[in-house]
Amino acid sequence: MINYLRKVSFYLLLLLTPLLYTSCKSKKILTDASKARPVISGSLTERYASLLNVKEKELNNEKLYRFIDSWMGVPHRSGGMDKKGVDCSGFTSILEKEIYSRFVPRTAKSMAEIVKRKYEEQLKEGDLVFFDFQGQQFSHVGVYLHNNKFVHASTSKGVIISDLKDPWYYKYFSRGGSLKD
Repeated sequence: MINYLRKVSFYLLLLLTPLLYTSCKSKKILTDASKARPVISGSLTERYASLLNVKEKELNNEKLYRFIDSWMGVPHRSGGMDKKGVDCSGFTSILEKEIYSRFVPRTAKSMAEIVKRKYEEQLKEGDLVFFDFQGQQFSHVGVYLHNNKFVHASTSKGVIISDLKDPWYYKYFSRGGSLKD
């Protein structure tokens, strides 16, 4: 049954792809059939500036966005630490190590203990954001980008960029801040 649904989804995606070609200020939104996710054409900084609704010059850390780009769509796997599957704290710890040369604890709860809290409007690119899911304090972590957007390993969609103000995420948002020196 699952294989049947995958095949149907794939063929629907192929049929709908021509309808997804639209232009908006010369940027085309396409669908990457291999990962079934929207992709905005253009340079890396153009794509992420558009996604985050900022000017390209505000994206100073190209290494960060290349890293995110290479992990987008990687599936969630509890305890995972590679591109076969990763969980939220694993993804965050890998990002912190590769991009900022900082070593952080392996669990979201332990990460929250070494964060200097900030108000939402003070959050900056690279800060950590925490959520309390299923009544568990600091059970999920992501990395703040710009304009309330954060990157994380979602249990249902894998590595994605989400909006902190999305009612579902905001309901569970617990804390944000930068790592203590």
